[in-house]
Amino acid sequence: MQSIYVMHRTGSDAIEKEERFLFNSIGNIENLYLTILSALVEVQKYELDFIEKSKKKHLVTPEERNPNTKFVENRILNVLSNSSSLNLVLEDKKINNWKLNNDSVIFLTNDVKSSKIYTDYMLSGENSFKEDKDFIIELFTEIIAPNEKLYDYLEDYKLTWVDDIPVVNTCILRQLKQLNANDDFEVLSLYKDDDDKEFAKQIFRKTLLNESVFEKEYTDKTPNWDKDRIAEIDTIILKMAICEFLKFPSIPFKVTINEYLEIAKEYSTPKSSIFINGILDNLVKKYQEEGRNLKSGRGLL
Repeated sequence: MQSIYVMHRTGSDAIEKEERFLFNSIGNIENLYLTILSALVEVQKYELDFIEKSKKKHLVTPEERNPNTKFVENRILNVLSNSSSLNLVLEDKKINNWKLNNDSVIFLTNDVKSSKIYTDYMLSGENSFKEDKDFIIELFTEIIAPNEKLYDYLEDYKLTWVDDIPVVNTCILRQLKQLNANDDFEVLSLYKDDDDKEFAKQIFRKTLLNESVFEKEYTDKTPNWDKDRIAEIDTIILKMAICEFLKFPSIPFKVTINEYLEIAKEYSTPKSSIFINGILDNLVKKYQEEGRNLKSGRGLL
């Protein structure tokens, strides 16, 4: 949707060039995923290094001589730091943001250690995989994911990451929740399969190449609206949804409508989702009344 919007704004007709940019942007989602995961690992490393340096001080306190190592020995953090899958991909893609920006790691570590979540965990007499896992899940949810310093750094590093942060955080949280004792951590693939990647290409191309056709599908459904008065984002959302209606027979109507209503709520005006929902619902009724068999497979209406 954003790529099509950019082409509208710039008046570009270089589909192949914009398609390369689209896939580069999608590829950067994986780098964001790896960067946030590596932040957890780097916080653990920083704290471990801090403990070791404190022991070597000239005047060592009893607490520094015998530190509480519960955090740095957390089983989930160890799974991440020892993951060959994660380490190989970080090395291959040269994801070293935190080594180059140690201040961000320090800020993040301080925020972690000053939290009640951390204090309660460190003072707990329990020592189990479940406690370690619950702690990391709560820490990620309450401290890491919403951390303003981390968010500001990620936004400054790559502006296109802003929209992807919630998706990536949700993905990481799901993985953390699924980890069991003795599991290895496996880095997720960017695409579910080849069809997943092909869909991104086809929805982009087919929407752009058939915009005038798709526009005719909804203009007679908006008799009280001059088409020039409809928000540009809304026209793109409508065309993409209609593209799925007409060009992707395996996608149920309801799935398409739900997806684009969510996009409208996120990116368009407050009333856009109601407006778009009304048009798409009417189109589905029209197709069904006309007996146009647009969908194939069971349960696809």
